[in-house]
Amino acid sequence: MPEFDYPRKSGMPVLGIGTWQNEDPAQCAQSVQTALDMGYRHVDTAQIYGNEDAVGDGIEQADVARDDVFLATKIWTSELSHDDVLESFEESLDKLGTDYVDLLYVHWPANEYDAADTLSAFDELYDEGKIEHIGVSNFEPRHLDEAREVLDAPLFANQVELHPFLPQTELREYADEHDIELVGYSPLARGEVFDDDTIAEVAEKHDASAAQVALAWAREKGVTTIPKATSEAHIRDNWESLGVSLDPEDVEKIDGIDRLEREVDPDFAPWN
Repeated sequence: MPEFDYPRKSGMPVLGIGTWQNEDPAQCAQSVQTALDMGYRHVDTAQIYGNEDAVGDGIEQADVARDDVFLATKIWTSELSHDDVLESFEESLDKLGTDYVDLLYVHWPANEYDAADTLSAFDELYDEGKIEHIGVSNFEPRHLDEAREVLDAPLFANQVELHPFLPQTELREYADEHDIELVGYSPLARGEVFDDDTIAEVAEKHDASAAQVALAWAREKGVTTIPKATSEAHIRDNWESLGVSLDPEDVEKIDGIDRLEREVDPDFAPWN
């Protein structure tokens, strides 16, 4: 296994293992364990994924200390009232087998979300040391403005869909301006990057896979990525993206791809 310098942004490793739709408990636990034993130190899950138990099992089974793992989970939209945040988060801690998480997100600004009510609970958990960082997910600039105004603690991260076909230029600029980390989910566009000629051309140039190029492109943009993978081969392929360095010409080619596609677009999304 190649050794890579594993860059971190503000304490958060810039490559993580995503677990969305990794619903089989044994497989999910094995994926997390495999990733951690390979060198990953960032694990992302959520209440709605239904796999916090399995993620906790994978962390426990890996030959890595809990304090060396950057663990993130998310509060679902039905649990975003102040008291529900606190109660459901305790359930998440129990499932994950830990007494804290490194990053807790509001999953969507939807349903029971009310900035003042919801985020006051996040502040409370932060003050109690049960969460190291506060994050939000799928927030647009107007929601970020409101969250930053309401929160006492710093707003650490915004997690959004991001890949070469949805580069999120406005949100990247906002994150840079306000010192917020941007975390990209579905960084492989749910497999669409494998069929793009431009990405294939750059991949051939670097003797790399299309997945590695997409992840390296996001890293060049200053974005942390959390690609979901279940097999050891895919987990390793994503990991080896850390050894791919794109030059400005490569990034410009990918930036010039003439397609705009959103893979995750529920009716309750704030842009609808």
